[in-house]
Amino acid sequence: MNDADNINILELMASKICHDLISPVGAISNGVEILEELGGEADSDITDLIEFSANQANAKLKTMRLAYGIGGSDASIKTEDVHKIFGEFISGEARLSQDWNPHDDLGNQPQKGFPKILMLSLLLIIDALPKGGVISVKSGGDNTTIITGKGENAHFRDEYIHALEHKTPPSKLEPKLIHAYITGLLANNYGFIVEPCEAENNFISLRLKATNVSL
Repeated sequence: MNDADNINILELMASKICHDLISPVGAISNGVEILEELGGEADSDITDLIEFSANQANAKLKTMRLAYGIGGSDASIKTEDVHKIFGEFISGEARLSQDWNPHDDLGNQPQKGFPKILMLSLLLIIDALPKGGVISVKSGGDNTTIITGKGENAHFRDEYIHALEHKTPPSKLEPKLIHAYITGLLANNYGFIVEPCEAENNFISLRLKATNVSL
């Protein structure tokens, strides 16, 4: 990978993060402007909007820090943290829910970097649920975790899978594909493989497998 590829990936990631934060931060700004126009007096709808948007911005920042930042590989991060932060992340989307127990044996819990790659995989599943659905996590045995999504029109786009498997050259990446590409890149770095393993009507799943159990 050359410098131009690295720069392209960096710029796409920056664009994605900014895009994801624009909506809640913009809503906070709009709410504050309305408060100022009303001289600080406002009904509960305005304050509720500001509180909701602030919580969403906070949830997205925590999710991105865990998924993309170096803090996500900290040994102090547990699957319980992933469950809690992901729950906060999807709390503003009535169409999305999760149904799994972070205290269960999920197959890879002792592995360094597992919480980080798990969060990245959960976000992959969201992108494949255009009309929402239920997301679950369970052990697949043999250092393997299965992440599933069930919802109307659930499917992985071919170009998304190509980006995850790094079959798409960095120079050809688009903003909508950068998360999949980064997931494959980080998974490989931490000794994991993330790959689709099942696809049926309204049902999809990913296999998260450790390739180096000594990490």
